[in-house]
Amino acid sequence: MKGTVIKSTGSWYEVRTPDGQTLSCRLKGIFKLEESKITNPIAVGDKVEISREEKGEHTWIIRKIFPRENYIIRKAIKKAEHSHLLAANIDQVVVMATVTLPRTSLGFIDRVLVTAEAYRIPAMVIWNKSDILKEKDRRKVNFFMEQYKKTGYPIRLISAQDPKDVKAMRSVFQDKVNLLVGHSGVGKSTLMNQLIPGLNQKTAEVSTFANKGVHTTTFAEMFVMDNQSFIIDTPGIKELGLSEIYDEELSHYFPEMRALFGECKFHNCTHIHEPQCAVIELVEMGEIPESRYLSYLSMFKEEDNRR
Repeated sequence: MKGTVIKSTGSWYEVRTPDGQTLSCRLKGIFKLEESKITNPIAVGDKVEISREEKGEHTWIIRKIFPRENYIIRKAIKKAEHSHLLAANIDQVVVMATVTLPRTSLGFIDRVLVTAEAYRIPAMVIWNKSDILKEKDRRKVNFFMEQYKKTGYPIRLISAQDPKDVKAMRSVFQDKVNLLVGHSGVGKSTLMNQLIPGLNQKTAEVSTFANKGVHTTTFAEMFVMDNQSFIIDTPGIKELGLSEIYDEELSHYFPEMRALFGECKFHNCTHIHEPQCAVIELVEMGEIPESRYLSYLSMFKEEDNRR
């Protein structure tokens, strides 16, 4: 029987079959023994083949993992030189951000967008909590939104508590497998509860002292919005270390830099110190957002240090 992994707890996996059943499965030992620098051999969204285990009538085992169309990966937090799969077979990545309570760094947003670009997955940015924005914060959000519009990414400002905004977001998620990512406390669970009646994902208040959220989601899990629409909710991600992306190709995953391919004096320009660099010229002119360029430098330096 074929199915889709909708939840992974590390030792057991929940698999949704085409007829809507959810079966608890364990992983065949051979996958665990394979030499790999991936901490989790199976990710939410993986297409798998399962069968009943001989010993137990109600026990199922994953016997095959089908090739992935794409995936989102990050550096493992606790294991050096290892990576961790967030999700697989995704149609759209949605980054949820907030300018306050908690504050989302632009560097985090850019890392998610770069990772999505690397695997050719469409992405967009949602700024949440419009209902609590003070005037100075609203100006800041509007500025950020204009910066990302320059790069061609779809941008929205919403309140996960506003029925009109929720209705608009339902159309954004419609007929896709969506990966929803963001820091703890940005409102992912709140939005999910509004989109999927009866879900009752746990939510928590954000500390006004530390301006940080607390983890309410422990494992990545896929939820069914309708028969053709799915949302993968991820644990709040504090940082996202790039994996499988190297410095010589990094600029290809910034659309505004990719558009200038061949315009620099040197064909192997790193866009950092070379003369007559088209990217640097547009940064100085304000055509490429400075924040995006600083994110590029940070990622480039990180990969350089790793080497």
